Amino acid sequence: MVHVLLLGTCDTKLDELLFLRTAIEEADPNVGVSLADVGRCETQHEAIKYTHSKLIESYGNGRNVDDLPRGELIKTMASFATALVRDLHQEFDGTCIDGIISAGGSGGTSLAAAVMRDALPIGFPKLIVSTVASGDTGPIVEETDITLMYSVVDVAGLNGVLRNVLSNAAAAIAGMACSYAGRRQANTTEAKIRVGITMFGVTTPGVDAIRKHLESEHNVEIYVFHATGHGGKAMERLVREGGLDAVLDLTTTEVCDLLTGGVMSAGNERLEAAAKAGIPNIVSVGATDMSNFGPKNTVPERYKSRKLYEHNPMVTLMRTSQEEAREVGRFIASQLKQHARDPAMIEVWLPKGGISMISTPEGPFADPSADEAMFNAIKNGLEESGIETRADKRDINDTSYARDIAEALMEKIRKHRSGQ
Repeated sequence: MVHVLLLGTCDTKLDELLFLRTAIEEADPNVGVSLADVGRCETQHEAIKYTHSKLIESYGNGRNVDDLPRGELIKTMASFATALVRDLHQEFDGTCIDGIISAGGSGGTSLAAAVMRDALPIGFPKLIVSTVASGDTGPIVEETDITLMYSVVDVAGLNGVLRNVLSNAAAAIAGMACSYAGRRQANTTEAKIRVGITMFGVTTPGVDAIRKHLESEHNVEIYVFHATGHGGKAMERLVREGGLDAVLDLTTTEVCDLLTGGVMSAGNERLEAAAKAGIPNIVSVGATDMSNFGPKNTVPERYKSRKLYEHNPMVTLMRTSQEEAREVGRFIASQLKQHARDPAMIEVWLPKGGISMISTPEGPFADPSADEAMFNAIKNGLEESGIETRADKRDINDTSYARDIAEALMEKIRKHRSGQ
């Protein structure tokens, strides 16, 4: 039987959660639902399978949470629920879940999202009906695939609007869970080599050429990640989850935003996952000639006099300076050197003909001295590390460069698989 976990604060949302539970079962009789209570206080109801007290006893050593401030309570109950969901994902208490759903306000959404992000892999059905789903959802979803549905009215008493929304959510999670369970059981096809590639608008031609070459010449499946901050985080997460076999990190532009305060940083853990995993990992420096900001009037005052390029009305690019480029190079080298599990599986390619579409000779961001400062920082930082660097006269979007870097990755994959 397909099974869905319903997560909610039963002390404040019991009626709404019970309606959602019934709606899921009515949407598909083959879907069972277990209700887990993550509220502050114990709530008695026969429908609650994982009670407040059971969560605390099983995962919190009986800790008293009654007097915790609201923020601390949410974090604490989220940690208990995360442990429960991890168990249920692996089959626990006779149940293996195929989907998870929650409904609530900002607090409940924060709690449920933390559980879904931390306990479940990408690809597992996750849905939240939320009062804050129409606002800034980045902190809720982060780099995961949580589906959000705006509740329109507050999740505070049943009415015609909320019943319709909850019924739609019930049908959605039932369908998602059934589909997921079917795919999981039928997954008997020969596995392809899963390759992650990072891309930006100014490295798209290169990535397209790499993807077409690999797909036509080798048994691979390509996962392209848009290097907008969340894209880099998503790739790092998939590597940690074991969802990728190799990485061609062509576009490391998110490092620039991290170091300059741009809007597309992937955080200071960027470049760590593949190095730690020891999988084939070729890194290049695509789009490291730029930091990203919003519309031109949002560029910080300290950067107003810098070389700016309006990529579109919503995105303004700032050319990295020579010192910033040097810092980018040092960061890349430091991350790879510090976290390399197998240095022989890592290689860094340096395209001296241009690191983006707009930094080739005569391009608006052409700055050979800045590029050279970054290249030298990488080479110097990786000396005696066992990680090879390759300087190349071509630009990053050159089709022959794309073919050669793709084949270099395949060579590392062959060595990795043969245990060399």
